[in-house]
Amino acid sequence: MHAFVTGGAGFIGSNLCDRLLAAGHRVTCYDNFSTGFRQFIDGSLAHPSFTLVEGDLLDMSRLTEAMAGADIVFHLAANADVRFGTEHPRRDLEQNTIATFNVLEAMRANGVKRIGFSSTGSIYGEHKVFPTSEDASFPIQTSLYGASKLAGEGMIAAYCEGFGFQAWIFRFVSVLGERYTHGHVFDFYKKLLADPTTLPVLGNGRQRKSYMYVQDCVDAMLLAVDKAADKVNVLNLGQDGYVEVNDSIGWITAHLGLEPRLVYAGGERGWIGDSPFIFLDTTRIRDLGWRPKLTIRDGIVRTLQWLRENQWVLESRQ
Repeated sequence: MHAFVTGGAGFIGSNLCDRLLAAGHRVTCYDNFSTGFRQFIDGSLAHPSFTLVEGDLLDMSRLTEAMAGADIVFHLAANADVRFGTEHPRRDLEQNTIATFNVLEAMRANGVKRIGFSSTGSIYGEHKVFPTSEDASFPIQTSLYGASKLAGEGMIAAYCEGFGFQAWIFRFVSVLGERYTHGHVFDFYKKLLADPTTLPVLGNGRQRKSYMYVQDCVDAMLLAVDKAADKVNVLNLGQDGYVEVNDSIGWITAHLGLEPRLVYAGGERGWIGDSPFIFLDTTRIRDLGWRPKLTIRDGIVRTLQWLRENQWVLESRQ
């Protein structure tokens, strides 16, 4: 199989590339390095079945040329900056929605019929039903990021109907693990390095979140592509549980041997678009035989340990 991975030098994408190569597949990584790192694909670059193409998804000619010969696309590239979405609303439109349209058109030009898409649990907004299933009704969208991803899902489903594509749409909770470059563990660790005595916390610390280890995420994606056979396969990916932000703070500070003063800012939401409760029903992916190997706590601690061993990542995200 020849897999074309957008965002292949990013957090989830580079881990996926590693796994695809290890399974004997050919991989083309397409990345503009706006958030990805060459260090994440150093090992892959030496592999004879790996090709790196540096390019932007808004560059249709380069994208279409690079995709030639692929059997499946894993579209992971996106602007994942939920917190500051209202400061640059066009970015979500261009890098998520329009970029997804370009990927679909490049697939059509190359005769590629299968796509795995990294969507998000954020599309459920502030739902009233927990755990939230894939068949749940959609409430009003609360973030530009979630809205742009939902638009991408809609286009993918329409291409499946109109052009005979097959899709696997993955609605992730927040993903943690090696090569993690943004999110609450990153932010808290960076703040504690600057001042071990005080930790500013966006929100009241009681936001309830579910997190998933990156290798468990990749396991689920690969299993779904192998076993889920519908025209459009929509799958929640996450843990069968959740924690409070305060729980995560406790694990992080204990691992670092710190007892900082916590300074909360805001109410139940840390920022516009921050859902105070995310908990997805993962029955559908579990029915295919998937089970996460790491607990939420173990995933957080392993992420923190990786950041401690790779502090250059902290310095690169100013």
